[in-house]
Order: sequence, then structure tokens, then C-alpha cells
Amino acid sequence: MPLDSESRWRLVRRNKQKPAAAEVGDVTIRRVTAEDLGQISEIYNYYVRNSVVTFDLEPLTLADWQSKFDYLKQLELPFVAAISPGGQLLGFAYVAPWRQKAAYRRTVEDSIYLRPAATGKRAGTKLLETLIAESKAAGVKEIVAVISDKGAEASIALHERFGFKHQGHLGKVGFKFGRWLGTVLMQKSL
Repeated sequence: MPLDSESRWRLVRRNKQKPAAAEVGDVTIRRVTAEDLGQISEIYNYYVRNSVVTFDLEPLTLADWQSKFDYLKQLELPFVAAISPGGQLLGFAYVAPWRQKAAYRRTVEDSIYLRPAATGKRAGTKLLETLIAESKAAGVKEIVAVISDKGAEASIALHERFGFKHQGHLGKVGFKFGRWLGTVLMQKSL
């Protein structure tokens, strides 16, 4: 059963107030392994249930993540994780094909998600830095970011710091939690 708006934001605030839930310090970035997929699913599904930063309405299963992991591995595209000094997975990032038509093969869309307690502690910065470098090494020429126009100001600012340029805004393209949402389109050439 979905949470009402007030309960959802109370949960968000409570989870953000748990500094022990995510150690940041000297974050290590490494390739995602199949063993990470349970934690990745947990992080992502938190945002599915409690925010508008993803337009998914239903949580993704472990099988969904295994399929995505296998697909990205087959395409040799980066899928990386931020790991705390204590070994906890703090967040993850990956790029996937922007569109399915062959002419788009060197253009990807990025995705970055962090545990709520890890936000604002530079884990996202390290993930995006690594993602850009590994994307370039994989032959990617363009990275597109499609970011919710509500509640994702930190993501927009992060992409701006890495040289992503605003390319447009699509209004009212998604409907979640009883309201219409748009997206901000950003792009970086490698």
C-alpha cells in the first residue's frame, strides 16, 4: 500500500538522519558485481516508493537487476558502485543505451542513485567522475541525463559541475503520486 505524502516525507527525513547507516569517508569506486545487486535493488526501490526522481511506479526485482547487469556487461558499459571504508554499498551509477536504434550506439543515458544517508557527502561526485571516464574508455561519445524537474536539484547541480549542458525541458511527461512531472534534459560530449 502506498504511503500518503506526509508519511513518505517523514520516512525520507528519518532515513536521512541516520548517519551510521552510511559511512562515507574515503569512498572506493569499483565495478558492480552480481553480489551487489541486492543492495542496489534496495537503494533503487527506496526511490521508487518515496520519490519522483525515478518514474518507475513499481519496485524492480532482483531478477530485473540481474537482467540489467547482464545486458550492460554484454555491451561493455560501465556499472559502478561507491563502497564505504566499512564495505557498505553507498550508491551506484551506470550508463545504458540512450535509444535502441543503431545510429544512437555511441550515446548513453546515465543513472546515479545513493543511499539517502550518503547524499551530500561526495559519493555521487566520485561515481559520476568514474562513470564519465569509463564511458569515454568504452567509446561513448555523448552522455545524456534525463532528470526529474521536481526533487532532483542536487542531481542537476552535480551534472552541471561536470560540464553537462541543459538541452531542454519536457513538461508533464510522467505522472506519479498524483501529480504531473517533467524532465530536464542535459548532455555532455566526451
